[in-house]
Amino acid sequence: MQVGAWRRLLLVVAVAGVALKPAAGQISVTGSLRTRVEAWDWFAGNGNNDYAYSGSILRVSLRETRRTFDWQLELAAPLILGLPDNAIGPGGQGQMGFGASYYTANGRITNAAMVFPKQGFIRFDELGGHSGQSLKAGRMEFIDGTEVAPKDAAIAAVKRERIAHRLLGNVGFSHVGRSFDGVEYARNGSALNLTLFAVRPTRGVYQVDGWGELNANVFYAALTGSRAHADWRIFGLGYSDYRDGVVKTDNRAVAARTADTGHINIGTFGGHYLQTAATSAGNVDFLFWGAVQTGSWGNLAQRSSAVAVEAGWQPAVAPAVRPWVRIGYDRGSGDGNPNDGTHGTFFPVLPTPRIYARFPFFNLMNSRDAFVELVLRPTKSLAIRSDLHSVAVANRNDLWYSGGGMYQPWTFGYTGRPSNGQAGLATMYDASVDYSFDAHVSVGAYLGHAAGKSVVQAIYPKGANGNFGFLELLLRM
Repeated sequence: MQVGAWRRLLLVVAVAGVALKPAAGQISVTGSLRTRVEAWDWFAGNGNNDYAYSGSILRVSLRETRRTFDWQLELAAPLILGLPDNAIGPGGQGQMGFGASYYTANGRITNAAMVFPKQGFIRFDELGGHSGQSLKAGRMEFIDGTEVAPKDAAIAAVKRERIAHRLLGNVGFSHVGRSFDGVEYARNGSALNLTLFAVRPTRGVYQVDGWGELNANVFYAALTGSRAHADWRIFGLGYSDYRDGVVKTDNRAVAARTADTGHINIGTFGGHYLQTAATSAGNVDFLFWGAVQTGSWGNLAQRSSAVAVEAGWQPAVAPAVRPWVRIGYDRGSGDGNPNDGTHGTFFPVLPTPRIYARFPFFNLMNSRDAFVELVLRPTKSLAIRSDLHSVAVANRNDLWYSGGGMYQPWTFGYTGRPSNGQAGLATMYDASVDYSFDAHVSVGAYLGHAAGKSVVQAIYPKGANGNFGFLELLLRM
């Protein structure tokens, strides 16, 4: 663990101890245990692509809320069992699913566990005597796009599932997750929210040791407005990766990438707009999200962009299952020339990629994803969802990328496989069922199938079809 992280943790514990003495009875203890069995049948190559393992994470939190401040201390204990030790193929085949990623990130052991501080912060409300202002300092989770919770249920659901996590996320699907060390300021007015965020990301995601932080700075500012049937946001995100000796993942030759020891300094600027409307045929919704990037990618100039356009319809039919149909198109730019001095691949920074790629073999880097989705909601406790995605690379001169950003000092965080001048990636079909017995117990199941196209077929000649599924149990106290 880094010295800075120790100091922050000790500071939070000390503050918590002072707060405990006069009002110990007001402290709440909460926790959760999530356990999941994952089965991977990655595209077939010269490694073990077909395996299963289990992962769990226990989280226990102490919290106290007072009139002008609150604090929280949360410990996490991930446990991963039965990881494959032979699920890495040669060359572009690489790591065949998350089992290989966990195995590699934890010193190539098949069983991994750790206890670390997931969160530890103090938040001051009513700054300067003004209500609506708060300042949080310490270790915390953060998800971009969640600064304001809309009152409209449809907007809230779309924002949670299709806006949040695109650039900054807690990677909650992983058995470890990601936190941030730093400060967050929020000002809530009657119509607007201003959020400022200055942090350093922690280790985690695949590495069970989440104690230390990483040598990178993140600065984020967002102005959000929300009314009855609409929600919008404009944001700016600064990201600097100061790690030395980590080779960048891009479409240049290995020698060129190794020789480029410059740091990454990228500014991302964009926004989103959500709108719902009631019609005689049922409620409809529209989503737009877009971002552009500038700055430097080591010795290269960063010039990239991404866009998402979606629409949804909740037809006034079959009220017993309350159907919701959605269509959409996501595109992240790719790089057309590795030798022109410009890096044109969109860089998602530190997202939660599994939100948008439920079978997570791709992300928003150099990709085109056209999809249709059906959600059925027979009861408040039961949700059934099925997606159909057509995924391709945006530029055939660039790579097929996957990953969700840095998670340890010596690993870049994104992987790239050659596209070999092809564009087609895969057609993906999936289905999920989630059921809540009550506020304390819920279960989920997922199964996804990817029929690989020309890009996948060139890398995995033994079988271009892949499958991923899991069963999950979540207990809350």
